[in-house]
Amino acid sequence: MMAPSDVYALGQIEARFPRPSVEKEMAQATGRAETAGRTDQQAFHQVLSRRESRYLARQMCWVLMIQGLETYILVPRDPADIDLLISAIEPHESAWISLVIGTRGPIAPPEFCNGLMVPIVMFDQTYTFSRESLIEAIPKPEGVQAEEFGAASRELFDRIMQMTDNAGATDEHRALNYLAVRYPAIYAKAAEQFAGNFSLAGVEVRPSPLSGTRRVVDVIFSYTNRNTDFTEKFFVRVDVTEEFPFLVTKMSPYYDR
Repeated sequence: MMAPSDVYALGQIEARFPRPSVEKEMAQATGRAETAGRTDQQAFHQVLSRRESRYLARQMCWVLMIQGLETYILVPRDPADIDLLISAIEPHESAWISLVIGTRGPIAPPEFCNGLMVPIVMFDQTYTFSRESLIEAIPKPEGVQAEEFGAASRELFDRIMQMTDNAGATDEHRALNYLAVRYPAIYAKAAEQFAGNFSLAGVEVRPSPLSGTRRVVDVIFSYTNRNTDFTEKFFVRVDVTEEFPFLVTKMSPYYDR
């Protein structure tokens, strides 16, 4: 059995039918609703959003997709948070991203979600946003054009999202995902370095020398000058001991020991 562990994951939430009977019941509920002119996804969301359809929302299988892979089945620790799942599947013109914070439990049995056997995550918090809304909310550093800042921020965010096997369950990935959504200074530094003709050479996470009774990691961002190949490194220290990571040390220069 998989041991419980904390999850701090970024992905897309989907609603699946766990059994054919639920799908048939949903079809009947949709037939009773006023859905003319709506797409299938819009109609699906509209029906689940109605108060009288909460019984259906509770029956659905809620799946977190990460990089196109079915990674977790989500179950709210507080039943009232079913509303957060419903809002996460509202159709938008651009893809929206959901942050899920919770505890990973055992693998779901086959009958739980129509044969899908992935870990169940009991979540305590989730919120959904677009990449653009996240970047627009970040304070822009002085001396950096808005267009340059936006491009730098998008590239860094995408690099973190696309890191291999980032399911938000290891200390490394939880720290990275926390910084991606909670610490604007990493984007300001990226824009500053790009403006100085540096490219992002790598992102590395190491156990911190400060680790003792708590688990603390150093997240190191390496930038290499495109002309001279000179590399500068900056790091942020994050405590990942418990479910909610937090910042220990702000962005500062890093020197290899």
